[in-house]
Amino acid sequence: MNTTAQAPLTGLRVIDLATLFAGPLSATMLGDFGAEVIKVEHPRKPDPSRGHGPAKDGVGLWWKLLGRNKRNLTLDLSSPGGRDILLRLAAGTDVIIENFRPGTLERWGLGWAELHAVNPRLVLARVTGFGQFGPYAHRPGFGTLAEAMSGFAAITGEPDGPPTLPPFGLADSIAALATAYAVMAALAGRDRTGEGQVVDMAIIEPILTVLGPQPVWYDQLGYVQPRTGNRSRNNAPRNTYRTSDGHWVAVSTSAQSIAERVMRLVGRPELIEEPWFGSGTTRAEHSDELDEAVGDWVARHTREEAVRAFEKAEAAIAPVHGIQDVMEDPQYRALDSVTEVDDPELGPLRMQNVLFRLSATPGAIRWAGRPHGADTDEILTALGLSGREIAALRAERVL
Repeated sequence: MNTTAQAPLTGLRVIDLATLFAGPLSATMLGDFGAEVIKVEHPRKPDPSRGHGPAKDGVGLWWKLLGRNKRNLTLDLSSPGGRDILLRLAAGTDVIIENFRPGTLERWGLGWAELHAVNPRLVLARVTGFGQFGPYAHRPGFGTLAEAMSGFAAITGEPDGPPTLPPFGLADSIAALATAYAVMAALAGRDRTGEGQVVDMAIIEPILTVLGPQPVWYDQLGYVQPRTGNRSRNNAPRNTYRTSDGHWVAVSTSAQSIAERVMRLVGRPELIEEPWFGSGTTRAEHSDELDEAVGDWVARHTREEAVRAFEKAEAAIAPVHGIQDVMEDPQYRALDSVTEVDDPELGPLRMQNVLFRLSATPGAIRWAGRPHGADTDEILTALGLSGREIAALRAERVL
């Protein structure tokens, strides 16, 4: 396992004030590459992700992932003592990530004006459902609402079925990636100007970006993409197909050469000569015929046979994995995409590895999510507080 000294963000301090899920995940991503991340939680209301989803021996497993590489501090930011401590921490911090409703930090005397005054080099990332201004800014915002509002749900699902929401935090995760990118962009700007700035991240925006050219299509053509299930309006065959042993595989033919290889493989080379076969868009207009050709062939083969034949033909196929398959897949194993972490509370556990591999300054999982407030005394002592002062703050319920 790599040490912090090898990581590219070593020396960067991040304070994570956020909850559920975009803000904290962006801080995790920074911590994975060496940033010192201090997770601030309310003394009596731990981060909700500790209670989300299954737990083992009373320990939330989602937190083990989301809280990795973070030191944990308890602090009531709404109290005067909590405000003072955060300002002292901010003076020596590079990035603060928060996701309170707009105006909340200002109400506590911890807005941009106060934070910038104690540290002009600070970057403040504000992650909210709808952004810091506009008619929806003060509404509660969650990833589900972004998945609905962005157009994602409207194009997801079967043509005759309802709009479909993802069964996981898609919009939050995309926003987390965007926030980590935005923070690094702001830090690069600081290197040139010497000044920090505010990152205003609205969760409804990154998912809109990854949906592709739909706004341009509508603006220029009035075209509205319909729900097509697993099919695509841009190419065919593109679908999932059931194998003879009851599994599923996914086939993609985004490239014309791949589409031609698939037709030869499944024994329908004559379709390649059809006038409509020459482009993905016109192939998509004949999805029924192409799906029948591929589906009939796949149905006569086991999953292993189908994958092996497609691979030999240099055509694009993948098994539809459940998580149990992901854990055993040889490509994921080769990449160490799901890696083992030794945890003092639960022992060895496996979770997703860092997002990418850097050849010279790799990231690493140094530890999984730690107990609530585990590092409070250590962090405050390093800040210059005495044991008596820490005890007094605890008695005042600030910690």
